[in-house]
Amino acid sequence: MGQVTIYLEDEIENKMVEAAQSAHLSKSKWIAQVIKEKVDSQWPLSVQEAAGSWNDFPSAEELRENIGKDTKRETL
Repeated sequence: MGQVTIYLEDEIENKMVEAAQSAHLSKSKWIAQVIKEKVDSQWPLSVQEAAGSWNDFPSAEELRENIGKDTKRETL
């Protein structure tokens, strides 16, 4: 497992500490989680399995079928 040293401005560090505490994580685990979220390019399995499980979204024409007519606009 790799180690990384980072330097943060005081204000950013304070925000990071608050976020880690609210998530009940150590600073190291919180930072590792943020990095993992940023670099993970794979969709979660639950999302992959959901693909194709619903009907196609209606076309723009189908969505507009029951809208009615716009009122006449005034000239500028």
